[in-house]
Amino acid sequence: MENQYIKQFPELMSGKTILYVHGFGSSGQSGTVVRLREVLPNAHVVAPDLPLHPEEAMVLLHDTCKKEQPSLIIGTSMGGMYAEMLYGYDRILTNPAFRIADTMSEHGLTGKQQFFSPREDGVQEFYVDKPLVKEYRQVSEQNFASAEDEEEQKRVFGLFGDEDPLVHTKSLFEEHYSQSISFHGEHRMDDRSFMNAVVPVIRWIDDRQEQRQRPILYIGVETLMDGRMQPASSMMKAVRQLIEHYQVYFVADDYSVQSWIDEHINVPAWHHVVYTHRRDLLYGDYLLAKKKEGDSMATFLEFGSDTFKTWESVIDYFALLGGQ
Repeated sequence: MENQYIKQFPELMSGKTILYVHGFGSSGQSGTVVRLREVLPNAHVVAPDLPLHPEEAMVLLHDTCKKEQPSLIIGTSMGGMYAEMLYGYDRILTNPAFRIADTMSEHGLTGKQQFFSPREDGVQEFYVDKPLVKEYRQVSEQNFASAEDEEEQKRVFGLFGDEDPLVHTKSLFEEHYSQSISFHGEHRMDDRSFMNAVVPVIRWIDDRQEQRQRPILYIGVETLMDGRMQPASSMMKAVRQLIEHYQVYFVADDYSVQSWIDEHINVPAWHHVVYTHRRDLLYGDYLLAKKKEGDSMATFLEFGSDTFKTWESVIDYFALLGGQ
């Protein structure tokens, strides 16, 4: 794994159970399971090997949920398709293969196949024939049965890699759910996409479950970029650290910067961008901007001043505050 991206968060999902639902041809020993256990050392991660036949897999998953009562379910690819149907739990669906039968046919996932990661039963090969594909099609047709429920709308996040060559179900997800987020990455998660996309969503869910209120920090978008519209030095390092302790919002005067924010900030900015010409009316704890505009309702921090000359200075300042 690309360990330079990995960081542990002992307080995140501490004492809670996470059920991980793996993708097609994978197992409960996948790289994503290893990441979850490394990044969230105080969470209990349950990751069963799924039976090949989908109805059997759903029985196992329902039984596991009944036994473990997970605080969060994370499903990737085929596992995202299964996880959507585990109603009543907070869920993150990463590149969910809602049309798994079509994916099998279109990408040569029929005939003799090899499991990508070791399974507890020691089986290394399996065979996908037409009857099995039909089974997957029938199960996937059961998706979204309870998606219109108001509580389910709050519980489900869809994460979709913008370079995924296998599965393209974002528009289908958006027909049923509102919490749809694009992230920079492919079909299989690597360390970078996991840390930048999945972990922020886990943090939002954990905060909601714990009714945790973090101090609010507003950041003016003009501080994020240099004169060539490139990310300012150490800016992303600072954002990654700040969202660990603060509810961070990015403030802009108009919508023209949205594509820049999507490109460079990405998932942490989802539903965390404020458009206003009246920054003095923003209610929160801190406002980091290049100039003061009236008497702010938040403590004003002037980016570019002697105290906050660079993003490294900002990092040092907030490190001293210790999350206050």
